[in-house]
Formats: sequence, structure tokens, C-alpha cells
Amino acid sequence: MTKPCVGLLFGGRSGEHEVSISSARAVARAFGEADNRDRYDLKLFYIQKDGCWQSGSLAQQVLDSGAALPTSAHPQNRQNLWQFPPDAAEVTVWFPILHGPNGEDGTIQGLLSLMQVPYVGSAVLGSAVGMDKIAMKTAFAQANLPQVAYQAIDGSQLWADSCHYGQGIEQLEVEVGYPCFVKPANLGSSVGIGKATCRTELESALELAARHDRRVIVEAAADTKIREIECAVLGNDQPEASVLGEITYDADFYDYETKYTPGLANLLIPSTLSTSVTQDIQAMAIAAFKAVDAAGLARVDFFYGETTGRIVLNEINTLPGFTATSMYPQLWAATGVPFGELVHRLVQLALDRFPPSS
Repeated sequence: MTKPCVGLLFGGRSGEHEVSISSARAVARAFGEADNRDRYDLKLFYIQKDGCWQSGSLAQQVLDSGAALPTSAHPQNRQNLWQFPPDAAEVTVWFPILHGPNGEDGTIQGLLSLMQVPYVGSAVLGSAVGMDKIAMKTAFAQANLPQVAYQAIDGSQLWADSCHYGQGIEQLEVEVGYPCFVKPANLGSSVGIGKATCRTELESALELAARHDRRVIVEAAADTKIREIECAVLGNDQPEASVLGEITYDADFYDYETKYTPGLANLLIPSTLSTSVTQDIQAMAIAAFKAVDAAGLARVDFFYGETTGRIVLNEINTLPGFTATSMYPQLWAATGVPFGELVHRLVQLALDRFPPSS
């Protein structure tokens, strides 16, 4: 019987290109384990930063080296950038491991849906809502999930004329207050995020976020003494929650440098939270997963106030980092699902959602 062919799709046109390569290396190793070698054939598909698709030896070269392929090394006419490699037709189920814009925002999911081939993870709606912080928070609010105070804004609301910020800043100060965090609405990996404790810092943070996205969200800080908790979710219509993990660090907040520089953040798995708090967070994680119509996998992030006992939902990531040291696979490993079994389950969940055409 012919084994299903898994198309591992990585790289992509986003600032998280290198993170995607790291995730793909770990996933490819998991498919190379004995059990998965017997279950699946694996084909590699790498999207360069200019959008050109590569497979075969060039995709393997990127995976082996861990380094992006220079776009200038393989020039193509613009009209051919999105031409699929011929072996894409052999794929039974796609495993996209593309982080950030054009990878986890519904873009590639729409393309794969048009191809009518199963793929791992959320579909177009779940991906788009999970990526857009404004839409995501709206969905959470409709599900009555607890969140910090926030305001969604765009440039026209803030920069009323060329010389002044107008009344937008004053409104934010009243409705959100200090300290607060300013984030691009559609970006991942803590890129473009700034913390503000006064108007000058708020203006600088808004300018930074606006360089990355025309839509910006400003959030109130959670309780002064908080613990950052993460929960992994796995499943489709009946998702399951993992044990909880906790992130500790010495930086002012969990920014890009802290997240991706070895040694700057520590992961505690499982968290030492009480059983009752753990169960509440796990239930909220599943509710958040369903609120955005996620599927397959997601990591859901929370704040827990030690002094108040308050649990606050921060965000959902429908395509979290997948390196061997990333929180998502580590949480499932601690729950009793090792990395190799995890990728197998994700493929099966994709096949369950997209049964073969009759």
C-alpha cells in the first residue's frame, strides 16, 4: 500500500523566515524517526524570501545548513515566482510550518484549500482571526473570555494632522492607561512591540508599531506581579489541552531578543500552579481555540496575577514555533506525546478534516 506523502512547507515571505527553517528542521527529524518513516514519505518545499518555490536538492540544502537560500542565486522571471515544483502534485497532505505574515494568517491556507489537498493546522478563518490581534480579541470578547483593557486604532485616529498626534493619544491614556503595550495588529514573534510608561514612550511605541502595520493595538498591562503561562491545544472538534508551561525572564517584557536568544528566557514545564488554576486555564485554552475556529494545533498564552488570582487570556498562536526547544512540542512531550508522535497526530487530524474526495 502506498504511503501518504507529506509535503513539508517552510521558509516564506516574512520576517520569521529563519524561525520557520528551524521549525522545519525539527519536524523533518521527527518524520525521520523509525515509526514515521514507515508511515509517510516526506518531500521538502522551501519558499524563498522573494516567493520562489524550491524543492528537491535546494530545499534539502536549506534544511541541512539551516540558512536561507540567497534569492539572487536562482533568479527567475517575476511571473514564475509562484510556479509550483512538479513534485507538488505528489503530496497527499501538506504540513505548513510557515510563521508570520503569508504563513499563518490564512494566506497559504487559502492557497492549499484551492488545491483541495489536506493540510495541517487551522483553515483560512481560524488562521486569519488568530493572526489578527484585533479580530482575535473581538472573538474572545464574544466568547466572554477575560482580557486586559485594549484599544484598536489606525493611523488616521492618531495622526490627525502633520504636526500633532491629535486627541488619539489622550483617549488612549484615559481608556488604557500606563503602563501599556503597543503592538502591530498582524505580526508575530514579538516584532514591533513596545512598552510605554508615559506619553513620550507611547508616541515612540506607536511609531514603531505603525512601521510594521497600518493597524495597531494598545493593551493595558496586566497585574503588576504576573506569571506568563502557556497551554498547548491539539485536536479538531474535540481539542485537548496539555499541561501548562511558564516563562520567566529578566527583561522588561518578552520581546523578540528575549524570545530567541538562548539563555535569556527559562521555560518551566510543568508549571507549579495549583490544580484548580491549571484546570481553569486549560478550559479557557480550549474555549479560545474554539472561539477563533482553530483546528489541529495552537498555543494559547495567559497572564496569571499572583496577588489577585486573576487569569487573563493574552493571545492564541495557531502555528507556534516547532523547534525541539519550542514551548508547544515540549508541553506535549511533558503531557505524554513525544515529538514524533505529535507530528503523526497532526497529520492524522489534517486527514480527518479533509477526507478524500469521492
